[in-house]
Amino acid sequence: MDKFGHKFGTSFQIKILSALISDRVFFQTVYDIIKPEYFDSESNEWISRTVLSYFDGYEKLPTLDVFKLESDKIQRDVLKLSVVDNLKQVWNALGSDDLDFVKEQTLQFCKNQEVKHAILESVTLLEEGKFDLIKSKIDDAMKAGQNTEVGHEYKTHITERYESTVRNVVPTGWDAIDELVDGGFGKGELIIFAAPPGIGKSWALINVGMAAVKAGKTVVHYTLELNEGYVGQRYDSVLTGIPVPNLKYNMEEVERQVKNLKGDLIIKYWPTKTASINSVKASLDKLIIQDMRPDLIILDYADLIKGNSRKERHEELEEIMESLRGLGGEYECPIYTASQINRSGADDDIITGTKIAGSFSKLMTADFVVSLSRKIEDKLAGTGRWHVIKNRFGPDGMTLPSKANMSNGRIDIYNDNSIDGKQTQKDMNKGESLVRKNLLQKYNELKGDISF
Repeated sequence: MDKFGHKFGTSFQIKILSALISDRVFFQTVYDIIKPEYFDSESNEWISRTVLSYFDGYEKLPTLDVFKLESDKIQRDVLKLSVVDNLKQVWNALGSDDLDFVKEQTLQFCKNQEVKHAILESVTLLEEGKFDLIKSKIDDAMKAGQNTEVGHEYKTHITERYESTVRNVVPTGWDAIDELVDGGFGKGELIIFAAPPGIGKSWALINVGMAAVKAGKTVVHYTLELNEGYVGQRYDSVLTGIPVPNLKYNMEEVERQVKNLKGDLIIKYWPTKTASINSVKASLDKLIIQDMRPDLIILDYADLIKGNSRKERHEELEEIMESLRGLGGEYECPIYTASQINRSGADDDIITGTKIAGSFSKLMTADFVVSLSRKIEDKLAGTGRWHVIKNRFGPDGMTLPSKANMSNGRIDIYNDNSIDGKQTQKDMNKGESLVRKNLLQKYNELKGDISF
């Protein structure tokens, strides 16, 4: 209870409306926060909506004459009478001594009303078993009214802008990539590995994750394809260099190397199309409660995330990518994911951005996008091509040679002018020669079987 009888009750809400129409500075402070539905009575809701819409149209606060003209348009007599009566109360409250107090408490009022609405909406969601959505709504409601900053004040926030732009990067483990992105990827940054099926994008994500764990970071790896145990085995393989089928015969070595790791790894599995962004968020919040804040998040992969069924799939993907990037900002870490390639790009030597499924939304949202291609000759030679499609931090458009050991999942990426890069290019050429040799052999064998 407060001086208004019922906390944030009718008297308080009347005085908020008085402050809104009389104080432009206050109005602009709460403009992005306050909503008409926060007011308990239909008449006060109408008054607040009129204030907001009038300002949107004329960039002015409405006068009493404006309210009179607008109220005359109300068709329902009961509502019109209620509005007229409440407007009298609003005008009578203009000279109140406690308006300053009301202004100070308005942000808390907004949060209170937002939480109340979230709880009411959660009743239906509870019946539907949508627990992740309930948590998301409550969390969002608790944040209502928190952000009152106008933005970055250039002349006064000199030191702050250098502190705020510290990315706190996590290296990828590949020097050739880290050199392109100023040391690695940081908070709120979205990275996409694009490749056709079976080329190694999941292995590439695991390489990144293991490099981070070795560096002492906490990695959370969400898998929507492979179960937790198998993904864990792949991490073991990348760590030890032992092929997955042989790991069970080398358990002592696996345990020794795992125990010596500086960082931590959490692997969480959801079956395809059962996980949503809210599921991911709920999982991350649970980890943070347990004091396991992630330094890096991996989602393998975003195309398999459940979207809003009311929207077209390309709209869903756009929303998913934006939400992923938002999660990276909220949890202050980079997020890696993967993407499928359109069928038309599966056999390309170099896969460009137009060949990525849902390319527009992904390229617009992501900070770094790279494609991985491995032709038949690359598979024979154990090589591959990484093409940098987008790089928000530096140059793009280059293609980097790589070596891929698919027995243990280890992937290396090189600058093409380095010693290892030049050797990898030679290996690629050997692979092409092997393909031509095999084709010629099959041709000769086929020709020998043909009689004229």
